[in-house]
Parts: sequence; structure tokens; C-alpha cells
Amino acid sequence: MNLPDVVRLSPAPDEYAYTFGGRPSLVTVRPGTVVELTTEDCFGGRVRGIGDLPSAVCEFPYLNPVTGPIAVAGAEPGDVLAVHFAEITPARDWGISSTFPHFGALTATHTTAMLHAPLEERVWVYELDVEAGICRYRARNSDFTAELPLDPMHGTVGVAPAGGETLMSISPGAHGGNLDTPEMRAGTTAYFGVNVPGGLLAIGDGHARQGEGEVCGTAVETAMRTTVVVDLVKGGGPAWPRLENDRHLISTGSARPLEDAFRISQYDLVGWTRELLRLDELDAYQLVSQAGLAPAANVCDTNYTMAAKLPKSLLGRARAYDGLHDRLRETAAAYLRHR
Repeated sequence: MNLPDVVRLSPAPDEYAYTFGGRPSLVTVRPGTVVELTTEDCFGGRVRGIGDLPSAVCEFPYLNPVTGPIAVAGAEPGDVLAVHFAEITPARDWGISSTFPHFGALTATHTTAMLHAPLEERVWVYELDVEAGICRYRARNSDFTAELPLDPMHGTVGVAPAGGETLMSISPGAHGGNLDTPEMRAGTTAYFGVNVPGGLLAIGDGHARQGEGEVCGTAVETAMRTTVVVDLVKGGGPAWPRLENDRHLISTGSARPLEDAFRISQYDLVGWTRELLRLDELDAYQLVSQAGLAPAANVCDTNYTMAAKLPKSLLGRARAYDGLHDRLRETAAAYLRHR
């Protein structure tokens, strides 16, 4: 097969974006292009040890930088922008996690007001061993350690929002953004509805690993070297971001309260299932109810995100977006073999 076009994107510090929307593209690529890019961690690389408290070394709102935007030639509102993650590799041998006052699932926040004292701000440093596939946890107040599987993913992936909006990169929504789902790993294809000409894709917030829900508010945050294949489907843009891997179709929903994020993701998955299997709505609803999974993506961001998963083994010969995931996977594999 012919190898695809390749674009390499490594932003200078002043070229990172902190919003979706409101910025011109850094580069324009053709559909089918491989993009090799680098991303900085959510702290902008400023937190490097346990003494670097984010409140002291980071500056709001310059948190969660993203690489991009990347415009895709021919993308118009209503289209589908497809992003296949071929490879995600930590660019450092360490990662950072932390707790913050007024942030996270198990503390008072500015919108969940409580009289008790906020959590202590504390930093953990993880050793990342890419060759061994290990992420080493060390407790701060005891000798306990644990070797966790390395599972690199991107917490923040999305396109420019509709209606001329500019949204901070820490916020998830219908445009994508800070979804913080561990499903956004190598081997996954993400589908976004295009809202503006070019789509304006941006990627950031690399996680060496993250538990479902990102309960404390941060994953194991690190810089990444990432390879994606970007493609375009004319028309049929989903209302909410969708994902596909070799085993599951995945719908997402982002909202507060959490049950509304759950409802959005389930509603989209029922509709997707109905369309692919040509079922009526209640038959699709019944199938998703009995065969679906519903992992929490994040329960700490400005909006919460839920994922809804359906095994592809139920689809028979039906293929989402006419088998685009499989084609992009093959393109990615061929590129990585010949790189």
C-alpha cells in the first residue's frame, strides 16, 4: 500500500493552546494524513518534584495545554472528523499526580460548598518504565509501593465548538475536550462532529495511566509523543464524541449532574445501535440495556463524562462509518512498520 502523507508538529512553549475555538490552525492536513506530535502535561511541565505545588508553580488559566489546532482540508460543519491513535508513548521517565484544595470527586468544591477544610495539596512522582510497561507508585507517608501497568492515553482531544464558542481546554462537552476517558488509548479511533471549517483538532493532557473516573482530579500526568491518523467522513457528524476500538463501540456524554452525562452517552449508544442494526428504538434500547457497559470517564472536571460501551461482536457484518476504524488501523500499522 502507498504510505500516507506525514506531518510533524512540536509546538514551541508559546504555541500551545489553552482553549478549543478562538485560535487559528497551526497546520492544515489532508484527510488520511499521519500526524506525529508532541504534547506537554497538564501542568505545562512545571511540576517536577514533590516540592512543586501546582498552586505555587502553575498560573491559571494556563493549565492543560493542547497541541493544535490542526485543520483538516475539506472538513465542513456536519462532517465527521476521525482520529485514530496509532501510538502514544511517554516522553519522560516520570509522571506527576496531585491532590488540590477544592478539586476532585471526594472533597468540597466551589460548586459543592462544605464547611469542612479543603484537602491538602500534595504531589506524587511516578517512575515510568516504558520498556517494562510499568508505572511505579510510591506512597508519600509510608514505604508502600506498587507496580501499575503503563496504559498511556490522552485526556483531552477535541475540535472547535459550534456557534463561535471558545471553551477552556479543561472542560469536556459535545466538542470533546477534557473527556478524561482511559478509552482514548492507542488502537482507538475517535469520531467528532465538525462544527467549523477545518474542524480544528487539538490534543493534549497525556496520562501514563488513569483509573476510571479520575477520582482525585489528576491521572499520572506526563508529556507524550503521539502518532495519529486523521481522516474525514462527509456528513453524518455525531452530536457527541464517539470512540471505537477492536472490541467496542463507545459513546460519550458530558454534563452535570452525573446522571445526565450517563443519559447522554446511553441515548447516543442506543441511537448508534439502532442505526447500525436497523432496529426500532425500543429493540435497540433493550439490547444496550442488557449488553452494554457504562464506565465513568471523569467525575471531577467542570462537566462530568460517562462512556457507554457495546461489544462489536453483536454487530454481525455491520460496521460503523463503513469500516473506517479498520482501515485507519491498517494505515497506522503500515506506517509504523515502515517508519
